[in-house]
Amino acid sequence: MASVSIYLNFNGNAEEAFNHYKKTFGTAFSNPIMRFKDAPRQPGAPELPEADQNKVAHVALPILSGIQIMGTDMLESMGQKLVEGNNFTINLSPDTKEEADSLYNKLSEGGADSVAPHDEFWGYWGTCKDRFGIRWMFNIVKQEW
Repeated sequence: MASVSIYLNFNGNAEEAFNHYKKTFGTAFSNPIMRFKDAPRQPGAPELPEADQNKVAHVALPILSGIQIMGTDMLESMGQKLVEGNNFTINLSPDTKEEADSLYNKLSEGGADSVAPHDEFWGYWGTCKDRFGIRWMFNIVKQEW
């Protein structure tokens, strides 16, 4: 079933923030926290520094009315830098790859920072910043295909 969530980026304190949100909303993580050390290394990617190995690669927490917040730590060792404006993304999880592609094509038109949806180890993923400066993510987890 299609869903919408809000994706939050943190400067190394995603776990602390999400533990706070977990306590605040009285809910449990949707899945165990995924650490960067748990993700397969992408071809050509540099070795991750020891200090970044246990940082949060992905966490998800239901909050109110079926809304879920998700998050990650941005890693400077991977060329990422947290600045105001890139600390959140609206995550769309459509039912099909075709729907993800259609939404991407419409939202990325005239925008920037686009990565067309494509297969990743966890599913089908892409992202863009639309022409109004809003960041969008398209994400279909493999088990949903």
